[in-house]
Amino acid sequence: MRHTKVLQIAAATVAAFGVALVPGVATPATAAQAHRGAAPASAAIPFTEATVTVAPDEDGTYTIAWKAPGIRHVAISANGRTVAGGGSEGSVTVAGLPAADRQWFTLTPSHGRPLRLADRLIKLEGTVNFRDVGGYRTGDGHWVKMGAIYRSDALDKLTPDDLAKLERLSVHTVYDLRMDSERGAAPDRVPAGATYVVADVLAGADVFSAMPTTADEAEQGMIGQEKFMISGATAKAAYTRVFDGIESGDGGVVFHCTSGKDRTGWQNAALLTALGVPRSTVMADYLASNTYRAEANAASLRQLPAEQAAIYKPLVYVQPEYLNAGYQEVEEEYGTFRGYLKEAVGMDARDVRALKQELLVG
Repeated sequence: MRHTKVLQIAAATVAAFGVALVPGVATPATAAQAHRGAAPASAAIPFTEATVTVAPDEDGTYTIAWKAPGIRHVAISANGRTVAGGGSEGSVTVAGLPAADRQWFTLTPSHGRPLRLADRLIKLEGTVNFRDVGGYRTGDGHWVKMGAIYRSDALDKLTPDDLAKLERLSVHTVYDLRMDSERGAAPDRVPAGATYVVADVLAGADVFSAMPTTADEAEQGMIGQEKFMISGATAKAAYTRVFDGIESGDGGVVFHCTSGKDRTGWQNAALLTALGVPRSTVMADYLASNTYRAEANAASLRQLPAEQAAIYKPLVYVQPEYLNAGYQEVEEEYGTFRGYLKEAVGMDARDVRALKQELLVG
């Protein structure tokens, strides 16, 4: 490839975020929002919203917030003891909890089933966007199980402590969505005993390295890439492999690309949508990469001249238009999301039911 020096820097920057353009294309959210509708009377888990958020600079301090219409009392427990409580709606801060790989809380209502949650982000030294897929409420009142499926940015910088932590969290299968060039330049480090699986979304695609010359071209490139991830042959094969693994497994799965926002973003959006999570919640989770990656994104763009940084900014941040383009491609190519699941990733109604049985509680 022959580029000017600035273009070489830009290409390296964009590669760091896992962006790839395909032929024919012009070149603090907390992700904890849940469905706001009132819980149906028959809901086994009465919470309509619930989140756990760790304090950024205070070890052992957490904020737990919830809404449970019609519930008189909610008890909150951690490490086998009650640490807080409240009525049908509340937000409490719990401090002084001992250090742990991951702090779990159980929200027990005065009637109905309890809900077990943790902060979504898994703090590791070698990643910034490793987070739990679960902790979201579906449109029919179930909740996506936490501690089973994870999404992440690249795993090549994991430290020995990180790997030990993931082993303790029972991560046993890693799906790498990156291209061969990315895998070769930054090979994954995986926990001891974990199975490593290549599920290259762009494998075999005629990916090229031409860079955009305007911010609008960059945005259109990202939209085109999003559409390819829905209808491209290599993308369908890769996502089929991940869905098959999730459906047939017992949790402990992580899927990732370079930045954990585009190829990973669609895999996660498709999974949550298949489980029945409302589109607004899926979008909030998708956009949360901007929050988790804010510092890394800013540092990368600072390496470029201001004019170039403005052009490449749409490549390193996600936008609602990108994910919406994916859903639009689903409608245009398959008619419905159910059609996408069946035709693109080989999941029929029975498979979807099995997936829900595996990953939903309540």
